[in-house]
Amino acid sequence: MSEEPCGEIDGVVALVTGGSRGIGRAIGEALARGGARVTLAARDGERAAQAADSLPGGPHLGLACDVSDADSVARCVEAVEADLGPIAVLVNNAGITRDNILLRLKDEDWDAVIDVNLKGAFNATRAVARGMMKRREGVILNVTSVVGLVGNAGQTNYAASKAGLLGLTKSVAKELASRNVRCNAIAPGYIETDMTADLPESATADLLSRIPLGRLGDPSDVASLARFLVGPGARYITGQVIAVDGGMVM
Repeated sequence: MSEEPCGEIDGVVALVTGGSRGIGRAIGEALARGGARVTLAARDGERAAQAADSLPGGPHLGLACDVSDADSVARCVEAVEADLGPIAVLVNNAGITRDNILLRLKDEDWDAVIDVNLKGAFNATRAVARGMMKRREGVILNVTSVVGLVGNAGQTNYAASKAGLLGLTKSVAKELASRNVRCNAIAPGYIETDMTADLPESATADLLSRIPLGRLGDPSDVASLARFLVGPGARYITGQVIAVDGGMVM
């Protein structure tokens, strides 16, 4: 991203899970350019720290965190708030895939995807919600997927986890709105990340044929919307799910 820093979220403390690469890293960079103090959290703490060091402005942090473990999340939140201040923005972006057709899907692959993608968002949201409610301000942004809207063969676990995030988003939005805490979701389509880099050429061609805009998305396409949704321009938006998919799902 080449735009110059600006200050619409100047000084805001943001925590981005799954922030060491791909969409999470792009969101972290967009928030940093908006003036936020950003923590990028990932299972690989060293990689998260390297990503945080590359962000503009600062101070920023990169921390190890396993979102599927509530104690790990609590330690991460405590570290962020001790170093940077109270968390005002949480981006639940951490996610994994363990794809297989339904009849071959192992219990451990179902559990792993649900634990990271859905329970991880619950753990992080619960960890920051009390402070946000007490301060009467805060934004929670969940990164779901168009797969959670329409399903996908071979991804029952992933689709279920991402669909679950939609219900989580709307329920949290209703519960916390009276304390001026907003919660929205972004549903990316097919974005050029590590997850799509290994797709065979035939699969990519098939995807492009189903995307009206005729291209895969870039992480910055998601990040620019994320920065808007956590900023003052979106202060009257909560409980919404916005697809960033080139028109794939209408």
